[in-house]
Amino acid sequence: MDRKNRMAQNETRFHDKQSGVKAGRYPARIGQTRMGQAAATLALFAFSPILACAVSCQTQAAMSGPERDVLITEVAPLADAVAKQNLDLLQASLLPAVVGDWEGIRSAAQAAKPLLQGGTIQLRSGYLLDATDLKTAGDTQFFCTNADNSVTVTVNLRGLPPGRYALVIADYAGAPMAGQLALILGQDATQGGKWKLGGLFAREGALDGHDGLWYWVRARALAKKDTSWSAWFTYDAARALLLPVDFVSTPNMEKLNQEQLQLKSPSDALPITLAGVGTYTGISWKLTGARLDLGLHEPDLALTYEGTGLTDPVAAKSEAVGVMAALLRLQPTLRENFHGFWAYAMKDGKQTFAIEVAMKDVPN
Repeated sequence: MDRKNRMAQNETRFHDKQSGVKAGRYPARIGQTRMGQAAATLALFAFSPILACAVSCQTQAAMSGPERDVLITEVAPLADAVAKQNLDLLQASLLPAVVGDWEGIRSAAQAAKPLLQGGTIQLRSGYLLDATDLKTAGDTQFFCTNADNSVTVTVNLRGLPPGRYALVIADYAGAPMAGQLALILGQDATQGGKWKLGGLFAREGALDGHDGLWYWVRARALAKKDTSWSAWFTYDAARALLLPVDFVSTPNMEKLNQEQLQLKSPSDALPITLAGVGTYTGISWKLTGARLDLGLHEPDLALTYEGTGLTDPVAAKSEAVGVMAALLRLQPTLRENFHGFWAYAMKDGKQTFAIEVAMKDVPN
């Protein structure tokens, strides 16, 4: 998404409207950012009672040979269609239940294009999710355990109708952004159980050549230095680069989450008052939001603040940069650890201005 279009959006872009087979967001307070995810079916929700007793999950290793072969055969052309932007094929492959959500799915597929370009698909993991015994649609949790019961992956899907589903996660090796792609498939009872597309999700797997593991190690180092804001958002970046979805919980993600929760969340400190200097001496702003934003495929931070209602673009930009500089005086390590800021000025509940500025262009 280019800068012009992003500036036209209001703050609700952090909670984009999604549709289709709904995926329950991992239930932790750390999952509050959009993080640049292209997700056609993601719906955020407060963790609610989950149905688990009437469902089952098979990991890729536990599938029979024919089951794996069929799944790979069905996934390959869909993944290829996303990478090559064959939107007609994707639309023709939709589950009947999500046909009405095509616009959202198309948007997600188009957003995935730059993430996958130049890469070769490599399947990372697959899960068969059997919900045929559900009596009605409901928020559903699948426990996917390996053969020796040493590892359990949890999948949370919201408002899931009875049926048989599959989740496949793939990486695009060699792509500059090391794209990650996740597809949800469902069997279409009207076509003899043929697998159809229920949703797709894509994220970067690397930023500027650094993958999720690099960011995780970096977050740990920052945490030891007590740079809590930088460490917190670096953990957020690690999480986004390690999994393309928020509705899957793995042992590694649990460990990352536990480490992050040892820190003070920036959201717990908000709102805070930022004091201006220089031209803005005597002026202060209330910072009400701070989030990681990977929307431009860079590790940016998105700030929401109560502006003064300036309508002149030059003056509004100057004020936004003043807010950024004021935050950097409080949190100086953000400058060296992130690419830039998105700033969103709010006045009387409405967004009045938005701009992205690289850290190098924010004065000391």
